[in-house]
Amino acid sequence: MKKEKTKKRTRRGFTMVELMAMLIIIGLLATLVVTKVASNIDKARVTTTKVNLKSLHNAVNRFKMDTGRYPTEEEQLTALVVQPGDVIGWEPDGYLETTEVPPDGWGNEFIYELYPESGKPFVIKSLGADSQEGGEGYDADLLSTDVFTDRKTEEME
Repeated sequence: MKKEKTKKRTRRGFTMVELMAMLIIIGLLATLVVTKVASNIDKARVTTTKVNLKSLHNAVNRFKMDTGRYPTEEEQLTALVVQPGDVIGWEPDGYLETTEVPPDGWGNEFIYELYPESGKPFVIKSLGADSQEGGEGYDADLLSTDVFTDRKTEEME
């Protein structure tokens, strides 16, 4: 008697239902990862902007101590890296580590205002993610005068 060989069906590949299920699962996971990463990118931009605001604010104060005046609104923050013609006592290497004024976290120029409504001698501001006055969340304006009070609030928490 001969043994009959039973043919086993070998399965090759995936069914369409299995492929669709895997694509849906991968899509959901990708969505979660992208949202988390995007939120961290926004937080990093805000942090970068606050660090730059502190640095610029301190540089303007050092400029004032050395020259006896604040940069004018016409000179803007460029006076920190390029010596204005009428200034005596300007630091030979400038007041920033770089040769250009850094942008905010969104790549926009900071706005320098002399004697703003707040009553402070000057303010440096970023218009936030939307590059427009006002806003909430990541679109909110960031001011150099507020950055120092934010640190005190964070330390208290």
